[in-house]
Amino acid sequence: MSTEFADLSPSQARRRFADGLVRPTSGWSRGYTQANIIALPRALAYDFLLFAQRNPKPCPVLDVLDAGEVSGPLLDGDIRTDIPQYRVFRDGHLVDEVNDAREVWRDDLVTFIIGCSFTFEHPLMEAGVPVRHLSAGTNVPMYRTNRECRPAGSFHGPLVVSMRAIPADQVVDAVRITSRYPAVHGAPVHIGDPGELGIGDPGKPEYGDAPLMEPGDVPVFWACGVTPQAAVAASAPELAITHAPGHMLITDARDSDYLVP
Repeated sequence: MSTEFADLSPSQARRRFADGLVRPTSGWSRGYTQANIIALPRALAYDFLLFAQRNPKPCPVLDVLDAGEVSGPLLDGDIRTDIPQYRVFRDGHLVDEVNDAREVWRDDLVTFIIGCSFTFEHPLMEAGVPVRHLSAGTNVPMYRTNRECRPAGSFHGPLVVSMRAIPADQVVDAVRITSRYPAVHGAPVHIGDPGELGIGDPGKPEYGDAPLMEPGDVPVFWACGVTPQAAVAASAPELAITHAPGHMLITDARDSDYLVP
């Protein structure tokens, strides 16, 4: 990943996306927290908040914007334009991908800002643990699993995970480092055999790019903030607007704000 992107401030990065740049954000704005988003009609907001509370590993809520709000403490900008790419779902079906959500926005939408594992990738690399998709400039692989989230109200669906190939002798380091960031998914949910998560072919993720693995690597899986999109597909709310997988909101919060001892 070019240091050009790693060294951008959050506001500089968001401006590039608002101006039309579309690309995954892994490695961008080193030291600042990245986040998933999902915006839902106010009538469904309590159900989703309860779903997130019951499933904190994939859905760690960092903030919630009131109905119609487009900025807040984590975002000095516009939630409708400052992400590189959005997904629009109607009745559970993906109907569009756009880089400006203003035309489909409604004043009754409540936006949930959810922690993202991209946040702990720089700490991994600083500790000498390779993050192969970041080095290659590709998107992280993400998979739907055979593990069901705990349902809440109208929301239900499978756990989605992201995978990073970690050298076997550094898996313990990866677990130790990421466990200190519980607000952005924390420690892995699974290490090793993808089949135990119901993943038939790791080379064909449902979201993102194919994994990059070197000899001696072990697949390590973290809960993923694309889980709400799988819940939208399963639960079919009338409208949902999300980020495109891997195309995150870069917030004004520091990674260190979410680091625990």
